[in-house]
Amino acid sequence: MHKLLLTCILFLFLTGCMTVGPDYQRPEVVTPNNWYFSDDEVRELGGTSWWERFQDPVLNSLVGEALQGNRDLRIATARVEEFFGRYFSTRGNQYPFANAGGSAYRESITEQGANPLPPGTDTTYSNYDAFLGGTWEIDFWGKYRRASESAQAELFSTEEARRTVVQTLVSAVALTYIEIRAMDKELEVVLATAETRKQTLDLFQLRFNEGIISEVDLVQAESEYADALARIPSVELAIGKLENALSVFLGKNPGAIPRGLTIDELVLPAVPQGMPSDLLEGRPDIRQAEQRLVAANARIGVAKSLYFPSISLTGNFGAASSDLSDLSKSSAQQWDFGVPVSVPIFTAGRIGGEVKATEASQEQALEGYLLTIQNAFREVEDALLDRTKSGQRLKALTRQVKALRKYVKLARQRYDEGYASYLEVLDAERSLFNVELSYVLSQNALFRATVNIYKTMGGNWVEAAEQTVEPAPVLEAAFFPFELK
Repeated sequence: MHKLLLTCILFLFLTGCMTVGPDYQRPEVVTPNNWYFSDDEVRELGGTSWWERFQDPVLNSLVGEALQGNRDLRIATARVEEFFGRYFSTRGNQYPFANAGGSAYRESITEQGANPLPPGTDTTYSNYDAFLGGTWEIDFWGKYRRASESAQAELFSTEEARRTVVQTLVSAVALTYIEIRAMDKELEVVLATAETRKQTLDLFQLRFNEGIISEVDLVQAESEYADALARIPSVELAIGKLENALSVFLGKNPGAIPRGLTIDELVLPAVPQGMPSDLLEGRPDIRQAEQRLVAANARIGVAKSLYFPSISLTGNFGAASSDLSDLSKSSAQQWDFGVPVSVPIFTAGRIGGEVKATEASQEQALEGYLLTIQNAFREVEDALLDRTKSGQRLKALTRQVKALRKYVKLARQRYDEGYASYLEVLDAERSLFNVELSYVLSQNALFRATVNIYKTMGGNWVEAAEQTVEPAPVLEAAFFPFELK
């Protein structure tokens, strides 16, 4: 008995001494040297609820609604819970499995069988039994530890995928809301232009009736008015589609969206022209890609462990009796204990193929991780460049709008005084109309570039977003009876 106990202790000791397969080491990443700003700026940008910087309470409210009701986010959260269960199911293989059972039955046998019973034999009898059994595959080679490591990484990867949904959702709500406000401004420009052209048409109709102007001028004025009217439905259609899309982001049926500040009133947040690499490490997609790499790396150990023997401990202890009152007696006890050993002899290349497949999967995950980082650098650089150039374009369009408004005023004066034809007025008004629309598009582009900077830089703002509502924390330590390492 003492030898058996010592053997079990030795087994327990050996299970923690060997783990087949490579341990994970983070790959080296070449980062741009010219992306930097101060630690204070990093903390400010990384942990801020950046959408609040636009200072629009309606936008803040819409973000909160989306985090509470979005269906894609709920699906992602449920998926995390699924992998949460898979992790514990996999981890359970590292520990002993115990079960208990029992039975009680009464049976009657035939007296007229192949071997007749002597007269007076009792053909009815009872049987009772109870047992406690268990089995444990000793994890000498770390097969189950590697499997648990892989399952844990997959769980964390799924959590990062959920955080990516949060990142995308908040950005999409902000971008769609800003675009709605831009389209509202565009509709104002179109309506104002249509009203101005209506007034011009009415005036020209009076002048034509009095014989002051030709029919050519009247028809031209009517054409310009019809052109403005034709633009209104297309802008209203675009606004309606954007509202419907934003409603779905909020987890609601399509419908109207409340308005807050106009696009002219929205505050444009200032951001530094640079990006530190450690801030990008907070991007959920990068962290998700790394966890995929960790999982793939661990699966190599699981595959390699199949080359080695499988050793288990099994045992059962119980009692059986024909009388329930005798079940607890020592004479009714029964037990068994075994150490099953399974050694792979010939597998026709199945294990080797599995190892090769896992190593190739790890290589794919590695390249995917590095590619994700490169794309992150590109997206940040694109967003910073977009914001700079959009700002420059908006500044130039501001000057052009002012110049064209003056041009329209002067062209009308020249036409009224008889120094120019109505074509000059039409040219001035058309130019102003088109540039005013371009100005609104440029405003929208500048805000979109700013949102994309916050979206692409990562940081801890995803956590800040979740703290604005009542989250369902699926990975809190309280749910883990064992520490996640």
